[in-house]
This record gives sequence, C-alpha cells and structure tokens, in this order.
Amino acid sequence: MPKRTPYLLWIVLPAALAVSGAAHAAPPDSRQGVAYRWVDAQGVVHYGDHVPPEDTSKERAVLNGRGVEVGHLDAQKSAEQIAADQRARAAVIRKKEHDSFLMTTYTSVKDIEGLRDVRLGQLKAQRAAAEQYVESLRSRLEALQTRALVYRPYNARLDARRMPDDLAENLVRTVNELRVQSSAYAAKSAEEAQLRAQFQADIERYRELNVVHPD
Repeated sequence: MPKRTPYLLWIVLPAALAVSGAAHAAPPDSRQGVAYRWVDAQGVVHYGDHVPPEDTSKERAVLNGRGVEVGHLDAQKSAEQIAADQRARAAVIRKKEHDSFLMTTYTSVKDIEGLRDVRLGQLKAQRAAAEQYVESLRSRLEALQTRALVYRPYNARLDARRMPDDLAENLVRTVNELRVQSSAYAAKSAEEAQLRAQFQADIERYRELNVVHPD
C-alpha cells in the first residue's frame, strides 16, 4: 500500500513550484506575450514583463510566452559611446569616399607622384618667399634697434633723449610681425612634411586598391 503524502506537503509543494517558475521562466506580457531576461549590476539574473528604471540601460533578451528567446535588445549606450560610434562611422565613410576619389582620379602611381611634385614645388616657393620676408624683417629690426640705442632707456647717458613714439611703435610692430611670420615659416616646413606623408599614404592605398580590384 503506497504511503500517503502528508497534508502539509500538498500545501507547500505548489507554492514552491510557483516560486521556482517565477524565478526561472519568463512571465509573458499580458498583451504581447513577451518578457525580458537581464542581469543587474550585481550579476543577478532577472525575468519580468517590464524592466525597472535602474536596469533599463542593461542588455536584455526578449522571451516569448514559453520562455524561449526570440530577440535581443542591446544595452543603452552613454553619450560618449554614441559619439564614439558616430566618429567611427564617419571615419569609415570618409575612407570609402577617399578610396573612390583615388580610383576615379588617378590612372597610375605616376599620376599621384606628378601631382605630389607640383604641390611640393608650390609649397617650396611659398616657403622661400616666407623665408625672404622673415630675413627682411630681421634686418629692419636690427636697424631699428641700432637707432634705439641713442635713446632712453637703451642709452644710460643722463642727457639721452626719450625714444620718439614713432620709433617705439615701429619697433613693437616689427617685433610682432617677425614673430607671426617666423611661426608661418615654421608651419610651411611642417606642412611640407605632412604633404609628403599624405601623398605617400595615397600611393600605398592606391596600390592596395589595384591589387584588390585589378584592371
């Protein structure tokens, strides 16, 4: 004769099964029959037909009424992550556009090298003109400084006169202009190095594209 199950067990067992089902099965949404599974910040797995506000940024699995995964929702990204993704997509677009430019503009590496030499020649002429102007400014400054030596405060003699306003203004103006033009001249040298590097990168990329898509 089989043993009878104690009365108390018949009461406790359904409740335990109900709790277990709530913890491991996905409760369906009353309207759409879907639920979500996600992991909170403490690593605890949750199921529910709605996600609490503190976990809405978490990655989630979409479950149907039987608890089977039918979809996936990516974690919400921060403003910094969204901006980084946008920059990455923009970089990919720029690269594709530049590849198209290379393939439609040039017919050979010699074409790229020819344009490079023209651009470098123009830049060299600009740099030579800038250098000449800087040298003229230095000569002018030396002449102004020589004139200023007979005036106070550069002349320590008691009978030395105060420097004329126009000379002082000319000194300040020449010093400032020399500073600006010297910076511009230095920038031309940096621009030349950048231009060479850019054309070299274009040459290498053009060769890669022609290997992938030969004529």
